[in-house]
Amino acid sequence: INFEVKQGDVLGIIGRNGAGKSTLLKILSKITSPSTGKIYTKGRIASLLEVGTGFHPEMTGRENIYLNGAILGMRKWEIDNKFDEIVDFAGVEAYIDTPVKRYSSGMYVRLAFAVAAFLEPEILIVDEVLAVGDAEFQKKCLGRMKDVSENNGRTVLFVSHNLNSVSELCGSAIVLENGTITFNGSVNDSIAFYCNSEFKLAKFSDYIRINEPSKELFIKNAFFFGSNSMSSKYLFHADEFIGLRINVNKQSTIKGAYLHLVIEDERGNCLVETDSFEHGTNYLDIKDTGEIIISFKFPQRVFKTGKYWVSVSIASHQASKFQVDSLSHFIGFEVVADKFNRDLSRIALTSVIPEVSSELVSHNLKSQY
Repeated sequence: INFEVKQGDVLGIIGRNGAGKSTLLKILSKITSPSTGKIYTKGRIASLLEVGTGFHPEMTGRENIYLNGAILGMRKWEIDNKFDEIVDFAGVEAYIDTPVKRYSSGMYVRLAFAVAAFLEPEILIVDEVLAVGDAEFQKKCLGRMKDVSENNGRTVLFVSHNLNSVSELCGSAIVLENGTITFNGSVNDSIAFYCNSEFKLAKFSDYIRINEPSKELFIKNAFFFGSNSMSSKYLFHADEFIGLRINVNKQSTIKGAYLHLVIEDERGNCLVETDSFEHGTNYLDIKDTGEIIISFKFPQRVFKTGKYWVSVSIASHQASKFQVDSLSHFIGFEVVADKFNRDLSRIALTSVIPEVSSELVSHNLKSQY
């Protein structure tokens, strides 16, 4: 790979698990040496690659702040000047003289980030560790990184699976796959490229599957439909309700089976998550074997304009394997704007329980509980 990051740039690094993101940051942080190639850096680097990076577990929070500052090449008086800000930002004042081995993972990462961000490195490298912190702290961290880059001219390299955070913080991004850069450009273009490649297996067409004799239950087919008929369609207007029909083949008398449904947008944000336990009737937990049709109906204006992908799984504690069947991003649909531009900027609801119905269309009464 070959890329350049200039002073004051905030670069996002995105990619699926195993793409090489963390390895790249370890090489840039000089924790790991590259087997071939060279890295040219100018300025002090502070890296936060995992919980407790650079901390000695037997030392107190206070001692670790001074230790990390010394590692960064700072004088004691410089650390003294920043000490109160670090402790206040991390919110660990009551535990600052406690050995950090007694800290929770959230306290650990709050102090580690505060040290890395306030001891004024020229280059700040942050991996996915912020996911450990609570929502309020993550917001503080993003604000601090913005301030560091915009007001102080520091350089930030940021790895996260939270694409909204990457979009909010970064000006540009690279997409990694199998240790190579597959895209390098603006943050929005990079996220769009990554999402398209992540969901490229999903189809805007009927899902049809042959029999699965080894599975006790399996999803046989699925398609979306509109309000006018049960014919399949995959393009909807914002004012239409959206229906999803899933046919499940039940081939054994296992008890407690339930279906779990997730709908995600183009950035991988979960907009709808529901399962059959949330409804009055658990449609898969029936006596008969055979083919079961489950229909989901989502009201109008639940989804903003854009593309969406569905993941479905079936599970049961009574099955030979708890996860009986699972399909990830296997089918998708698109919502387009009507006559008004406001549809383009609508914010989708973050949670909705759809209307659900079910029927047993064919059954075999030879096997019952």
